[in-house]
Amino acid sequence: MSIQVNRLADPTVRAFVTAVNSHDKAAFDALLAPGATMADDGTDRDVADWADREIFSSNGHMDIDSESDGGRVLTASYRNDTWGEMRTKWHFTVDDGKITRFETGQA
Repeated sequence: MSIQVNRLADPTVRAFVTAVNSHDKAAFDALLAPGATMADDGTDRDVADWADREIFSSNGHMDIDSESDGGRVLTASYRNDTWGEMRTKWHFTVDDGKITRFETGQA
């Protein structure tokens, strides 16, 4: 049973998932701190390039299965038109309402 996005504990992470699922690139970009970084399966990636490829141009969508660490760690079923659906884990570092780093990968 998935967790409703509006019930996620961390407001910044909740806004991130909302932006991903509504394909709202402006809202997504606004959540990132200047110089924000990310990693996919342990490899650092360019945030803008990765987000365009894995989320916005491929209809990315997150269904949240669980959360921990005050909502900063999520397990989700993630799907997009490129890779289909997979179980993923997401770790967020949030500072003053902005995401400074996120890491994702298969769970």
